[in-house]
Amino acid sequence: MSSYVLEGAHVVTMDGGRAEYAGGHVVVEDDRITAVGPGAGPRPEGATVVDGRGCLITPGFVNTHQHLYQWATRGLAVDETLFGWLTELYPVWAGIDEHAVHTAASGALSWLARTGCTTSTDHHYVFPRGGGDLLAAEIEAARAVGVRFHPCRGSMDLGHSAGGLPPDEVVEDRDAVLAASAEAVDRWHDPSPGSMLRIAIAPCSPFSVTAELMRDAAELARGRGLRLHTHLAETLDEEDFCRERYDCTPLEYAENLGWTGPDVWFAHAIHLSDAAVKRIGETGTSVAHCPSSNARIGAGIARSADLRAAGVPVGLGVDGAASNEAGSLLEEVRHALLFARAKGGPQALTVRDALEMATLDGAAVLGRTDDIGSLEPGKQADLALWRIDGMAHADIADPVAALVLGSPPPLDLLLVAGRPVVEQDHVLGVDEDALARATTAVHRTLLRKAGR
Repeated sequence: MSSYVLEGAHVVTMDGGRAEYAGGHVVVEDDRITAVGPGAGPRPEGATVVDGRGCLITPGFVNTHQHLYQWATRGLAVDETLFGWLTELYPVWAGIDEHAVHTAASGALSWLARTGCTTSTDHHYVFPRGGGDLLAAEIEAARAVGVRFHPCRGSMDLGHSAGGLPPDEVVEDRDAVLAASAEAVDRWHDPSPGSMLRIAIAPCSPFSVTAELMRDAAELARGRGLRLHTHLAETLDEEDFCRERYDCTPLEYAENLGWTGPDVWFAHAIHLSDAAVKRIGETGTSVAHCPSSNARIGAGIARSADLRAAGVPVGLGVDGAASNEAGSLLEEVRHALLFARAKGGPQALTVRDALEMATLDGAAVLGRTDDIGSLEPGKQADLALWRIDGMAHADIADPVAALVLGSPPPLDLLLVAGRPVVEQDHVLGVDEDALARATTAVHRTLLRKAGR
């Protein structure tokens, strides 16, 4: 392990007092932050000294909702609603295998790192028969890229013939889902402080999962001390589905099945009444806000400011790359701010609120505020060094506004657990050109398998 001293930068800590230091320092020893403050800091013997003048240091971003495999199926059904988009993409996803998932995950995670992400979750719920060990494939990709990873063992057991949306060939038997989920936890989950790998349990959605699987999955997760994740209230089509099939709203359906509480986070949560917003806050449930994907498929704008005001931890997610071709977490910070203001006025969110959603709030969604999400001594050394002294940013008075509202700045350095993952806008653990070619080949193969 190595040590770093970053000095001379504007440091945004996101600590309890939201301290910021112009011309400050951050000292990293092994995987931990050992000092943060104004001016010059201590210099451990043998430390790499990084001149941060003209730069902004932030905590690493936390991506709270993603579908990594979709990196290989971007640019399809670009003018569809969610249900139309899913209907077109499900037959393509039915062809994924270990190679496809590893390649797509490598591309998506690399680009997330390039946009400031140090911790990412993934919600993988498509397990075609004969596809191989897909969870292992993406875990290996995360290790190679070097990011902290929270994969969710997803599932679908409500196929089209039983009234669900997905085709029958991509759903699983409930007992098989539960057995595979338990096996994934036994094999991969690391609950220790500073963990680089934790598993969550994540049935897909009300229109692709039976109530029985939702209940059983919650029981399994809580018996193992795991977190629970699912899509909820993403579209009005989902609202109609739940009212017609279950005679209640999506949130009422989820709560009836035991799917609220401090160990649960919902993706999207767009179409919520005032009472639903309040109830999510009262139960301590969290939300992954995915503004770009929501806009791309015309689903709507989540009430992120109202949810935050109700005490809900609201993190950010890029969602599936096939419904958000950019796959940039920094872009989500900007869009979260702009969409909230478009809906609620200029005071709905501040630029620092948006940055908080990407960092400390994201850590709260994943239950990791003890070790990530802010720059404080003793926490994991997950941080981003952004260069903001070029033509696009040099005259922007507020460094945080430069990052959030300005053009995406160069990423000089990204550290995860004290290890460099990105340097000078280049991901160290992968051959980016070769990965681009490999992803293109996988994309073409999947389309050919689907007869496209």
